[in-house]
Amino acid sequence: MASLDSYLDELLSRGRAYFPREEALVALGLSAKAFIAAAGRLAKKHRLASPRRGFYLILRPEDRVGGAPDPVRWIGPLMKYLDLDYRISLLRAAAFHGASHQAAMVFQVMTSKQLRAFDIGRHRLQFIYQAPTAFEKTNLPDWLSQMKSEAGFAKVAGVELTLLDCARYFHKAAGINGVAQIAQDLGAKADPRKLAKAAAVYENSAVRRLGYLLDHAGHVRQAKILEPFAKKAKSMKLLDPSIKPLTESLTELHENDAKWMLVINERVEIDF
Repeated sequence: MASLDSYLDELLSRGRAYFPREEALVALGLSAKAFIAAAGRLAKKHRLASPRRGFYLILRPEDRVGGAPDPVRWIGPLMKYLDLDYRISLLRAAAFHGASHQAAMVFQVMTSKQLRAFDIGRHRLQFIYQAPTAFEKTNLPDWLSQMKSEAGFAKVAGVELTLLDCARYFHKAAGINGVAQIAQDLGAKADPRKLAKAAAVYENSAVRRLGYLLDHAGHVRQAKILEPFAKKAKSMKLLDPSIKPLTESLTELHENDAKWMLVINERVEIDF
C-alpha cells in the first residue's frame, strides 16, 4: 500500500497540486481515520494545507513561506469540488486587467452561493455573493477572461464585468475612490456594447454610479453607452450610499447630477 507521502509526490509528478479526500481514500485504501492522521502529520510538516474540509493542497518548498500556493492555481479545482461556478473579480481582476493603482490584498471570487471568507497561509479569500439569476446571466464565456498560472487557467471577470462588479460592490473594492481609480485605469479598455449588455443585469443605481465615474474619468464612449440607464431612473440616488446624512435635509447641501440622477455626496479623487 502506497503512503500518503508518496501519493503526494506522484500527483506532483503529474502536475497536480491538489486532491479531494475521497480520491485519496480510494487510491490508498486507507480508512478515513488513518487518512486524517496521516494528513495531520503532513500538515505539521507544511506539506499539506486544506482551504475547505475534504479538499487538500500539496505544498511545494516554494509554497511553504506563504503557507499555500497562489489561489489562482487552485481556485478552479476548489470551486469544481464545491460544485459551484465562479469568477475572480473586483480588486484582483482589476489588477489583472492593468489597474496599476490596485494592490489586491485579498483574492475576491464572485459566486452564486454565500460562502464564508477564510485565510490560508498569507492568503485571504473573500467570496462575493451575486443572486443566482443575475450570476447565471453575467458569468458568460464572452464576458470572462482567463488568468493563467503554471497549473492552468482560472476564470476571471472581463474588463466590463470587473467595472460593473466594482461599481455594484464598491464597499468591497476600496470604496468610491477606489472604484473611480479602477474606472480611470480600465475604462478605455471596455467594449461599449459588451458593457451595455452586461449592465442590463445590474441594479440601475450601480450602472449610474459607473457611468458617472467613467464620465468623470473622461471615457466618453463607455459612459455614453450607459446614459439610457440613467434616463430610466425615477429618483436620485447617493453616489456613495455608505455615507448618509444625519437628516434628509442635508442632502440639499450636495450637488445633484441630473445626467446620472445621482446625489454627489462624496468628492471623487483619482490619479491620472
